[in-house]
Amino acid sequence: MSERLYIFDTTLRDGEQVPGCQLNTVEKIQVAKQLEQLGVDVIEAGFPISSPGDFNSVVEISKAVTWPTICALTRAKEKDIDVAFESLKYAKRKRIHTGLGTSDSHIKYKFNSNRNEILDWAVSAVKYAKKYVEDVEFYAEDAGRTDNEYLARVIEAVIKAGATVVNIPDTTGYCLPQDYGNKIKYLMEHVDGIEKAQISTHCHNDLGMATANTFEGIINGARQVEVTINGIGERAGNTALEEIAMILKCHKYLGIDTNINTTKIYQTSRMVSSLMNMPVQPNKAIVGRNAFAHSSGIHQDGVLKNVQTYEIMDPKDVGIDDNSIVLTARSGRAALKYRLEINGVEIKDEDKLDKIYQKFLVFADKKKEVTDDDILMLAGADTASDHAVSLDYLQVTTGKGVRSVASVGLDIAGQKFEDTASGNGPVDAAIKALKKIITKQMTLKEFTIQAIDKGSDDVGKVHMQVEYNGHVYYGFGADTDIVTASVEAYIDCINKFRN
Repeated sequence: MSERLYIFDTTLRDGEQVPGCQLNTVEKIQVAKQLEQLGVDVIEAGFPISSPGDFNSVVEISKAVTWPTICALTRAKEKDIDVAFESLKYAKRKRIHTGLGTSDSHIKYKFNSNRNEILDWAVSAVKYAKKYVEDVEFYAEDAGRTDNEYLARVIEAVIKAGATVVNIPDTTGYCLPQDYGNKIKYLMEHVDGIEKAQISTHCHNDLGMATANTFEGIINGARQVEVTINGIGERAGNTALEEIAMILKCHKYLGIDTNINTTKIYQTSRMVSSLMNMPVQPNKAIVGRNAFAHSSGIHQDGVLKNVQTYEIMDPKDVGIDDNSIVLTARSGRAALKYRLEINGVEIKDEDKLDKIYQKFLVFADKKKEVTDDDILMLAGADTASDHAVSLDYLQVTTGKGVRSVASVGLDIAGQKFEDTASGNGPVDAAIKALKKIITKQMTLKEFTIQAIDKGSDDVGKVHMQVEYNGHVYYGFGADTDIVTASVEAYIDCINKFRN
């Protein structure tokens, strides 16, 4: 009989800490429902005390999903725990996730404390959380750099205090796989009462070893893994859910199963990528667009003779239909709706679908073939109609030996404005014209063009950071014309400004 590995998804908490990837409550609910369909066991819905928005998201996610455990993160403080419990009042299955740093550097520099005080603090936090819920998870932050003997003392104490799950984070992504595996093994062998709790991994990818470390943790006894969709997360990210799920599916002899419906992986990946405006790198394992692509002549020859020569997974196992419907200007609404659903976007409102379809027809006339990235962009762009500022028109004159001139027309809350400016290139000219209309003191901090696919008619994607009134705002734009994408990204930032 196979052993069960529990999947703890922190896309909506750790994953959402990525700059520029914040979701509103409606979008978080959409992701949470998709995670439920995917089969995750625990959804870490947020850090309730951090903001009213996070608190509300935990409340609404608790109402929206049925069977997964809903988890709220806290520091080891009574007020945090009080607020977390309040946010979980509608959850069918509740978990409070509390803890603090246990490494010497955290103890000395973060807390100005000592090992004995930290141990007592950890025990007090778990006991306090236990008054509210039965299911309490304790995290030993920076466990990866914590002395194993002291870590074992802390873990033993919190289990005696009532912790049902003990999280061993490699917070900085420092550990080597063998070292992390040995740490889990040490706890399994030296913690009295370890069988009363579940050991959880939480690995970061700073050195590119998050998945390897998580896997070593599993091999040595961890039975919960903390992961995110597409491996998103703080700094270089977290362990990718899809990688762990497919490692275990491909290596069935290990005798470890998850509840993940792997055919929902690709759909979930695209939904998260689209909502967070965070493209998946083409060579990303499992879900990258090149994950099942073969360009080498030798590889192509082998695959044509027998697909197993160079593929260890069936694309259908992760939800990729290798006989996918290709979208062109002659495709109908049904085909568009089908491709959107495959990519994790469900459109139930026929009026909204019709608006996207009309944009699709205009877009498809510019391209021979419309990609999944394109339709996700179109579906996301449909929300722009709700914004106060939108691009009405853009006209640019540019060329070698002449100064670029741009005319920009904006619709601001139903009123039309236009202006013209020259600049060092078409993008510079267009943004200068835009700033003549929007007369706020704004500073462009970062301008990045990402994921221009093959072919001159494919979509250019632009990410921007604009500083206004002491805050940095993140914007995203996509279009077949990179100047238009740049202006749309700048406008996206402006629509997020706080007055």
